[in-house]
Amino acid sequence: MAPIKLIIDTDPGVDDSMAILAAFNSPEVEVIGLTSMYGNVPTRMATRNAITLCHLAGRQDVPVVEGAHKSLRGAAKERIADFVHGTDGFGNTAPQLAAGDPAPGSAAEFIVRMASQHPGEVVVLALAALTNVALALHLDPCLAEKLARVVVLGGAFYCNGNVNPAAEANVFGDPEAANVVFSRLPNCWLVGLDVTHKCCMSAGAIEGMAGRGRHGTFLRDITQFYLGYHRQAYKMEAVYVHDAAAFAAVVDPGLFEWQQGGVLVVTEGPAKGRTIRDEGKKEWVGSNDWQGLPPVQVALGVDSQRLVAWVLERMTR
Repeated sequence: MAPIKLIIDTDPGVDDSMAILAAFNSPEVEVIGLTSMYGNVPTRMATRNAITLCHLAGRQDVPVVEGAHKSLRGAAKERIADFVHGTDGFGNTAPQLAAGDPAPGSAAEFIVRMASQHPGEVVVLALAALTNVALALHLDPCLAEKLARVVVLGGAFYCNGNVNPAAEANVFGDPEAANVVFSRLPNCWLVGLDVTHKCCMSAGAIEGMAGRGRHGTFLRDITQFYLGYHRQAYKMEAVYVHDAAAFAAVVDPGLFEWQQGGVLVVTEGPAKGRTIRDEGKKEWVGSNDWQGLPPVQVALGVDSQRLVAWVLERMTR
C-alpha cells in the first residue's frame, strides 16, 4: 500500500517531538507538511521548533506552515505550558535552532490545498488546539469529503482533564474550534486522556533511548524536564506519551478500542473544554444539541504495553 499522506498540526513540545520524529522514521506515512499552532509554546516558537525537527530528521524538504495565533473567538492562548515542556519547548535544553523560513500562506490554506490535490488520501494528525483545522473547514465547506481522516489528540470523557478536572489541554485551547471540527467531520478519530493516561514510558526506558538511532539521545535529553513535571504533578517515574499515542492511531488504529458517538464541547464556565459524548444508548425524548452530530470515533481502550513498545522502537530507529 502507498504510504499515508500525513499533515502534522503541532505545537512542539516534548511529546510532539516524539510523535514527529517517530513519524519521520515510519515507512507507513509520508509526512507532506507540518503546520504550527499555539499550545505548549506560542505559535511562532512552534513554527521554529517544527523547522528544527525537520532539519534534525534530515527532511528540510518538508514544508512548515505557520498557523493561527489566536482562537476562533480571537483570544490569545491563556496559558503556555512552559512548566511542562520548558520555555523553549525542548525541555530547556536550548538546542541549536535551524535557520529557514516557514512556507508561505496559512496553515488552513495549506490543509485545504493538500486535500484538494490528493482527495481521499490526506490524514491530518492534530496535536494542538483545533483552530487551524476549523479555519480550513471554513475555507472549504467540502473539506470533510476530501480528507481521509483527522486524528485528534484531545478530549477527556471518563477521566479528569489535565488543565483542570473537566478539560484536556488541546480542546481547552479552543473549544469553539473543537465544536466546529467534531460537528463537521464524521471521519474524525479522537485519542484523548482516557487512553493516553494509560500509555506511560518509564524513566528507565527514557534513559535507554540515549545512543539509539538518529534521535535517541536528543529525545532522552529533552524529556528530562518533561519527566520532572510528571514527578511533581503525578508522582510517577514515567511520562505520558500523548502525541505519539495519537500518531500510533494513524498507523495502527487496531491498538485501540473505539466507540462512536456525537461529541459536544462545553465552551463557557468552569467546565469549559469538557468533551461529552452521546453514547447512543437511548432514544431521546425532545431535542438536544447532540442530535444531528456525526458519530465520531472515540478511543476508550488501548493495548498500552504494545503501543509504548511500538513508539519507543519508532523513535529510536
